[in-house]
Amino acid sequence: MSRSFKASLERFQLPEFKPAWAKIQRGIEKESLRVTPEGRLAQTPHPIAMGSALTHPYITTDYSESLVELITPVSNSIDETLDFLADLHKFVYHNLPEGERLWVSSMPCLLESEAQIPLAQYGSSNMGRLKTLYREGLGHRYGRLMQTIAGIHYNFSMPDAFWEDYRSVSGSTESRQAFQTRKYLHLIRNFHRYSWLLVYLFGASPAVCRCFTDDRNHDLQALDAATLYKPDATCLRMGDLGYKSDAQRSIYVCYNDLNNYIDSLYSALSTAYPPYERIGLKRDDHHLQINTNLLQLENEFYATIRPKRVGDGKRPLQLLKESGIQYIEVRALDLNPFLPLGIDAEQIRFLDAFLVYCLLADSPECVEAENQEIEKNLALTVNRGREHGLELRRNGEPVTLKQWADELLQDIGFSAGLLDHAHQTEAYSQALAAQQIKVDDPSQTPSAKVLQALRDNSQPFCKFGMQHSETVQRSFMESTLLPSRLDHFTAASAHSLAAQAHVEANDELDFESFLRQWNDYRL
Repeated sequence: MSRSFKASLERFQLPEFKPAWAKIQRGIEKESLRVTPEGRLAQTPHPIAMGSALTHPYITTDYSESLVELITPVSNSIDETLDFLADLHKFVYHNLPEGERLWVSSMPCLLESEAQIPLAQYGSSNMGRLKTLYREGLGHRYGRLMQTIAGIHYNFSMPDAFWEDYRSVSGSTESRQAFQTRKYLHLIRNFHRYSWLLVYLFGASPAVCRCFTDDRNHDLQALDAATLYKPDATCLRMGDLGYKSDAQRSIYVCYNDLNNYIDSLYSALSTAYPPYERIGLKRDDHHLQINTNLLQLENEFYATIRPKRVGDGKRPLQLLKESGIQYIEVRALDLNPFLPLGIDAEQIRFLDAFLVYCLLADSPECVEAENQEIEKNLALTVNRGREHGLELRRNGEPVTLKQWADELLQDIGFSAGLLDHAHQTEAYSQALAAQQIKVDDPSQTPSAKVLQALRDNSQPFCKFGMQHSETVQRSFMESTLLPSRLDHFTAASAHSLAAQAHVEANDELDFESFLRQWNDYRL
């Protein structure tokens, strides 16, 4: 047993860390806008060759018909996950309307008006119409521009082999599922405390097209006639220009136990909100939103991380209440425009080490005062993360971002050591060392590199995005998709179209009755 591995076991008070425990289950959901050769949002419908956005297992849309979302299946292999995502890209690029390509940045392309942002369409079934209506409501509540921001969602779970052993090591008498749920909430609390580090290390949205800010209050500076930015920003996607609103800020969600979390969200789902009541439910017989409550659906609550459970036919909160947490979804990641997939193996290895650290390290219960500190730390990192000497707050005391990041990376080194030992590699420690370089030299962060590229090439943000989007497009168009994988994707698309038709043919209620029943939902 190496000294570093022994130190890692001692740090987390573990008698061992079996190789089977390191077979982390992961999946990636990657959003990308479809854009024209001029850098404008595509107005074409979701390509039929990509199947049904309602029922396809791998290819769907998010807010807009032009916002493609690619989904990998669950895998315990990083290489398999990235290979599958790469093959999905090849399939999509070969089936895009002529001239279109995927936008490689999180902040959107040229958008001259909200009317140019088509809502995603999911067919004539009640569920399909509900999904489009939900997006209609989001547009009225927050504006359509905000919904064109793209990101990467990273789904993470520890393998089954880990949980029973860890429960025993911890001396818990709970059921396996109750223990697992409690420990995932433990992870989530720590994630909130330290998520500013991910924003610093991987944020890649320090600038936006000027058109994105039309009629919106902001404190950005002009980089050029067409580009606005903040000199030390890391991830404007996570700031006030992104998924923030007074309504969302009014929701305090507690992660100390699952019932607290469920009750907090259920209250928001069932509480009328006067500004949304003023929008109304209908105008000239046209539905405007699902309801006038603080949240239309659970997913409307934007969080940097979510507890999740897979299940058909039931609401997310109902699944969690009945069966507990199955995995967590990290939602704080920008697309990296310098990477063909927006993410790479090095980043995934660091994410795994970071999340294992959040799971195994001490995690005090959250209180509202700490939640306010967490929100301020995140906002400071979003807007000023690369500023020399920037101070955050830790337990009410000032600490520089650099000092805290150094200390966190040193501690995350213990979880990287566990994963290295289990996989018989040094790749996790190497991924950690790559992040230390960014902490020591902020110019090495993706956000700094984006701004440097804009300055070096005298490029507005949109031109930068188009150049990199074209490069990625050429690379995928020139690459080969294995016949077996092509057949698999083609069959999945055909099956999804048939599945959508089946859903549409078997609705038993008219939409008005379905909507009333949906809104009458009770836990």
